[in-house]
Amino acid sequence: MAGSAPGGGRPLIITEDPLLLDDLLRLCAAAGAEPQVRQAVPEPGVAAEPGGAAGVVGEAVNAGWESAPLVLVGDDAARRVRGAPRRAGVFLVGRDLDDPHVWQRAVEIGAEEVLRLPDAESLLVDRIADVVEGAGRPALAVGVIGGSGGAGASTLACALAVRAARAGERTILIDGDPLGGGMDVLLGGESAEGLRWPDFAASRGRVGAGALEESLPELHDLRVLSWDRGDRVVVPPAAIRSVVAAARRRGGVVVVDLPRRVDEAVAEVLAQLDLVLMVVPGELRSVAAAGRVAAGVRMVARDVRVVVRGRCPGGLDPESVAGLLGAPLAGEVPVEVGLPGRVAEGEPPGTQGRGALARFCDGFWQRALGSAQGVPA
Repeated sequence: MAGSAPGGGRPLIITEDPLLLDDLLRLCAAAGAEPQVRQAVPEPGVAAEPGGAAGVVGEAVNAGWESAPLVLVGDDAARRVRGAPRRAGVFLVGRDLDDPHVWQRAVEIGAEEVLRLPDAESLLVDRIADVVEGAGRPALAVGVIGGSGGAGASTLACALAVRAARAGERTILIDGDPLGGGMDVLLGGESAEGLRWPDFAASRGRVGAGALEESLPELHDLRVLSWDRGDRVVVPPAAIRSVVAAARRRGGVVVVDLPRRVDEAVAEVLAQLDLVLMVVPGELRSVAAAGRVAAGVRMVARDVRVVVRGRCPGGLDPESVAGLLGAPLAGEVPVEVGLPGRVAEGEPPGTQGRGALARFCDGFWQRALGSAQGVPA
């Protein structure tokens, strides 16, 4: 889990320019941050005089320069912070796009980057929000898609999320198929309180990761973003992009149940996934259908692997299925006896720790999370 940022997540703004300060305060508000505002930073060793100007700037060192997770120095204040201790996370911010000496001033104060408004507003909001949310390692994002109808992709997606949560990972399960049965239903929580996809249809720009997680229904120790029972089945691609990005910023694991068609909205999701598992029954007709699905997925996804579901009498072995699809084999999920009945009774897939589905998921996460953390699988 990502820890909180040092300095309480409060950026430090140093400027005397009222127009620039208004801009920076507005951007901090958009990112959910409450900044510290100061006029300058004294050279090391300058004593603070209570009530005077030096008192204000002397206070800045103690109150934020070294402890703030992010320092935004207005272009007007660059000369006044030259003597401050060098540190990471300092940005020089201004509005003059044609100033030829700005980079020199940035070097003098040890700034990591020069940000010019309004062009860099979205970038700056992202930087500030990362600080507020304590951004660390992004979540490992895994999509699951059926190579053919009835392949069992939703079942596998749900089981992967359940097993990740039971292993102690912060887990968000996202239902990417508005025409499916609903992942909240599969988890037995269709009436659980929380937001669904249509509530995010008007989202623009960055979505707060913490706010997203807290707004979603919590079922079986994981958060789920599903569709409601209404008629709306379309969410703008920009909103989908923002929501998935927010889900990833909290770290842990994100599992997405994908539809078999690849439209603009699905492409936004695929672009943010680390891995896509394609579930394919081991028979020739299913493999032929999966080949068409794989062609569309590969146009966006960077890593597509095959999961073979069950052994069909006279069918293909898992290695042959993967070979025909030209994709690595992620494994085989045997048919689990009694699973449909247990799901119908309200028991989500993957809850039977000794079942074949749970064993597959546990092994998958052990390998995938180990690789993501640099541990040999």
